[in-house]
Amino acid sequence: MSTTPLNDADLTKALADLPGWTVKDGDLNASFKAARADLPGLYAAVAAAEDDANHHAGITILYGTVSFALNTHDADGAITEKDTALAARISALATEHRARPAD
Repeated sequence: MSTTPLNDADLTKALADLPGWTVKDGDLNASFKAARADLPGLYAAVAAAEDDANHHAGITILYGTVSFALNTHDADGAITEKDTALAARISALATEHRARPAD
């Protein structure tokens, strides 16, 4: 997967396919809400997906909300295809674990 930074047009196109994801402070960000009992399973599934992709998110868990921040260190912190691919996987895993995008 490419570590070339996405240009504005490619990033806009990618965001159209990633509901709930936005760019903030140079990172690709999303937050999901779930029952607290569902969060450990979601976190474990995301951790496995990160390891498979050899790409990792900044993750914050607070009560029933889990937030993700993605960028590619090998691209000087820019957003790349590695980030959008992992964001799509995280969104799918969130759905599987009964999490919904936070407002």
